[in-house]
Amino acid sequence: MTVSKKTLAGLSSAVVMASMTFGAGVAMAQDGPLRGNIRVVIGSTSTGGDTYQNSTIVVDKLAEQLDLNMKVDAVGASSAFRTLDRDSRGNTLMIFHDQSYLGYLYGVEGYDNIFEKYTVGPTVAINPGNAYLVPKNSPYETLNDIIEAVGNGEEVRVAIQPGGVSEIGFSALKNAISIEHPGQEDNLVAVNTGSQSDKNQQLFDGQADLINGTVQANEQYTRLPEDDQKAMRFVWLTARQDTIEQAPEEGLGQTTREQLLEYVEPNVHVTMGDDETFTFDKEFFFLYNKDMDPAIVDQIDEALTEIYAEGEIQEVQKNSFFIPNFKPSDEASEYLQEKMSRYEEIIENIQ
Repeated sequence: MTVSKKTLAGLSSAVVMASMTFGAGVAMAQDGPLRGNIRVVIGSTSTGGDTYQNSTIVVDKLAEQLDLNMKVDAVGASSAFRTLDRDSRGNTLMIFHDQSYLGYLYGVEGYDNIFEKYTVGPTVAINPGNAYLVPKNSPYETLNDIIEAVGNGEEVRVAIQPGGVSEIGFSALKNAISIEHPGQEDNLVAVNTGSQSDKNQQLFDGQADLINGTVQANEQYTRLPEDDQKAMRFVWLTARQDTIEQAPEEGLGQTTREQLLEYVEPNVHVTMGDDETFTFDKEFFFLYNKDMDPAIVDQIDEALTEIYAEGEIQEVQKNSFFIPNFKPSDEASEYLQEKMSRYEEIIENIQ
């Protein structure tokens, strides 16, 4: 293994000799409390989804920086939480996204208040692609057309996966309708379904007028001709404008960053009242067992601070259409608690 000059400068000659004799990885592993084989469970069972992809980028860099064996394990949310509950040694870590607290707010079984039950670790990235789409031949040209139609008594069916990231945009849209067209919000009807392919199928079969999707999963369908049953078009991206502005100029597929900006605020306005517009960035972060050694929290924070200071990981993330968003643990925990409180108000307003 090649040892950098920066690392060599910080090691005594005795440790350098030990590294050469016993292997650099063994010596570096003794620098902090995180040791052995580290399993990073994620709240998804898919090895092709954004949670796995994003987690692998971060974990691979972290393993290299700490010279440890770290592996991402796609076990799903319920299993990931249970596994994390059982291991306070630090050999099991977790990476998930906003679903971890939204599931609790929506009362989904198996979700607890993460800020009470776990230690919230650093944020690492945003997936800016959370989106809503209509059939390409839909009479609704914009999201505002949908809001006005619902306000005028039309029923609009929205395919979502209930209880988390997929539903929060639906909740915000329903809340906006209740503000602008009081009493008409029940005309926006949730079609509760499962995976992205299930939501897509609802649109293909004419069982939904609007679906939650992602830029990554659905952009391919926006390229199809209008007479194709699977043809779709974007009407809303929930991400903040400045989040999309950080995406690569070429965007994704055949949809440029400039085109994606047409579907975010201020071009699309979903009111929260008091001139505030709803936005939602899907953010990924670490979760730790509450009883884990705080020194491990510090060790990971320090390692990620160095990784993000070097700048290489940001390019890898952007090439995969993720927006780098590193915040160390204390800052991340405070930020995410404020974010949770903001969306809790929306959910409570429509219940």
